[in-house]
Amino acid sequence: MTTTLADHLRSLPDEALGALLQLRPDLVMPVPADISALAVRAQSRVSVARALDALDQFTLQILDGVRLTRDPGDGTTSVEAVVAAAQGVDATATRAALDRLRARFLVYGPDSALHVVASVDEVCSPYPAGLGRPAAELESRTAALCADPARLRRTLLSAPPAARAVLDRLAEGPPVGTVSAAARTGTDGGESPVRWLVENGLLVPISDGEAALGGPADAVELPREVGLLLRRDCGPLGRLEPTAPAVAAVRRDPKSVDSAGAGQAMEAIRHTEALVEAVAAEPVPMLRSGGLGVRDLRRLSRITGLDERTAALLVEVAYAAGLLGETEVPGAGSRAGVDQQVMPTGGYDLWRMLPLAQRWEQLAASWLAMTRQPGLIGQRDERDRPISVLSAEAERAGAPSARRETLGVLAEQEPGAAPDVDDALRLLAWRAPRRGKGREPAQREALSEAALLGLIGLGALTAYGRLLVAEATAARELADDDPLGLRPGGEQSPNEPSAAVQALDALLPAPVDHVLVQADLTVVVPGPPEPELGAELELVAEPESAGGASVYRVTATSVRRALDAGYAADDLHTLFRRRSRTDVPQALTYLIDDVARKHGGLRAGSAGAYLRSDDEPLLAELLADRRLGLLSLRRLAPTVLATPYQLGRMLDALREAGYAPVPEDATGAAMLTRGRTRRAPARVSAAARMAATLTTPRLTGPRLLGVVEQIRRGDAAARAARRAPVTVRAANGHTATGLTAAQAHTQALAVLQQAVRDRALVWVGYVDAHGAIASRLVRPVSIGGGYLRAEDERTEMLHTFALHRVTAAVLDE
Repeated sequence: MTTTLADHLRSLPDEALGALLQLRPDLVMPVPADISALAVRAQSRVSVARALDALDQFTLQILDGVRLTRDPGDGTTSVEAVVAAAQGVDATATRAALDRLRARFLVYGPDSALHVVASVDEVCSPYPAGLGRPAAELESRTAALCADPARLRRTLLSAPPAARAVLDRLAEGPPVGTVSAAARTGTDGGESPVRWLVENGLLVPISDGEAALGGPADAVELPREVGLLLRRDCGPLGRLEPTAPAVAAVRRDPKSVDSAGAGQAMEAIRHTEALVEAVAAEPVPMLRSGGLGVRDLRRLSRITGLDERTAALLVEVAYAAGLLGETEVPGAGSRAGVDQQVMPTGGYDLWRMLPLAQRWEQLAASWLAMTRQPGLIGQRDERDRPISVLSAEAERAGAPSARRETLGVLAEQEPGAAPDVDDALRLLAWRAPRRGKGREPAQREALSEAALLGLIGLGALTAYGRLLVAEATAARELADDDPLGLRPGGEQSPNEPSAAVQALDALLPAPVDHVLVQADLTVVVPGPPEPELGAELELVAEPESAGGASVYRVTATSVRRALDAGYAADDLHTLFRRRSRTDVPQALTYLIDDVARKHGGLRAGSAGAYLRSDDEPLLAELLADRRLGLLSLRRLAPTVLATPYQLGRMLDALREAGYAPVPEDATGAAMLTRGRTRRAPARVSAAARMAATLTTPRLTGPRLLGVVEQIRRGDAAARAARRAPVTVRAANGHTATGLTAAQAHTQALAVLQQAVRDRALVWVGYVDAHGAIASRLVRPVSIGGGYLRAEDERTEMLHTFALHRVTAAVLDE
């Protein structure tokens, strides 16, 4: 008698069943009701495809060997047949691959009768091991040729060189090729090798080839027997690769790698801050179709001095880290009356106050977790439209796993080893050929992006990058051996920096709280400035160069900006004396005093707007200044001028002309305030969103045993449940003699009322909402309001039945 998968699962011990659930956790999401439901789910196309995606190339080749060696009669094979098909490979490696398949129940049964789960043939290629169908299924003439091995070999040896090249190509797989109808029939005026092969029965035309290809071409297929004959040297399964390909690597000094990566990490932080500041100065509008325009990306690239590819990557990372966000602004041209702009969020201000290592970690962790592929920006989508920054077309759900897998290969190397990129990609393709198909561009982009962000230095993974990748991997593989978090050291304190941050912090220069002021009014910061010092320099000086030691320059404009923000001349003198490790040059003192002496000499107000000054010659100079003719200034009093324009426009015009006005309020007090900084609503970073979704631990320990016990209990209840009594089946439409429908319904209500009082099990026949008839064994809980409420002990669920739909009820005996 044939053993089904459900019967095979029932015969397993709890440990083996738990191992299956651990390898294929999707089978218990949600937990199946019984073993039969588990078997059905294990054979579904989606679950089988997910299990196959995690297998390496050699295991998939052995699975093809199982499919290829099956008996056409009962569909089974044996371990010995699969081992024999894997020529040139140690039998131990083949049996280990079979064990991996059997552990996931893609293959099940004893060694002498292995079964393949039905959905495997639906998910995999229809040509196992790249071999075509048997000749008997293709054409009778070719079947007769293949039935005579000697004749088949003679025909194969007589093939012209061009025809033999076609056969060798199809023998490697797949066994199907396309050729134009003219070339196959020879009407193109030349001797076609495909025509010779078809005429001699070595290739078989496929009748539906033209319809499948949608054009004037035919498909031909290489029969399995011919393919096996051509593979006589390498074996039926072709060239097998039982071990992972080796990865060549260049050895570098680990300290040099970490130093190079740390320097690039500082550059990534600096460029990100420059980009966000450029967006803060001029918020970027969102396109109606989503994303940023090409002109805006070019503007940001030009302002920051970055190429467009790097600028696009950093904008995406900043958005994923929650430093940038959208906000709505009034827009007359939009349909809803509002437009969306991208601007910094409140999280950006908090990010700037963090130490450099923590700022880098937030960027790198968000890059690892974000479901976007910046390398697609600039390419064309399926509708031939360019993919823009922050657009929905750049979303790729597999991007995080591609980054983790790619960096995982680098993490497996010794510290300081820079692996060859092509070798690393070949290793990734061997480990998961189904999942990695089409991922090579994303994997190459992951390596280049990691180098731009400082995770990779000199082609090798840095020490702190290795720790960050390990933390990201551990976050996805949470074990529940300490579900309450009671184990000492099992949970990191929120205020304690991570290991990656500590490792990077040891490589970065210590933040400095002082500057070196030089005679040419340049201010040298010999290291990364502290957040407070950085905020002061941003206000009182203009940046000239950045890097390990940044340079600023004090100008009249920067001094006036500081005075506008509320600083007095004495405050600026004190600031430079306190921060400078060198003597403050006299030129800087004179500059501050000169600007401060002119600052506030003019007072502007909003009376259209007006100008007030005790310096009458200065007002006369304004009236005579031709650059201010557009303001239409007129004298209201010896010390007051007025203009019909608004205050802001008048202030801008005066400052462009070189004057230093100060606005005042209605009481005459000077209004010294910093410009208002607009921020978008706060956003959660991609790393935080991923951490929030990883709350489900792996199926290990007590949790796994509990799931197995629940499935066993449900299976036992399902097998113990008997068929509904004949009276219930008769009421549901089966042939039986007994009461009329009205009498059966009245009797059913009486039985249900008694069962409620006795808490007894009852077989209930009813008509569901779709008009289908069914029966269920339940324990009634209550009757009222026209409804019966009862508990199904098998599924532990509470069901509600409308009484007018109940057709029969019989106590369980």
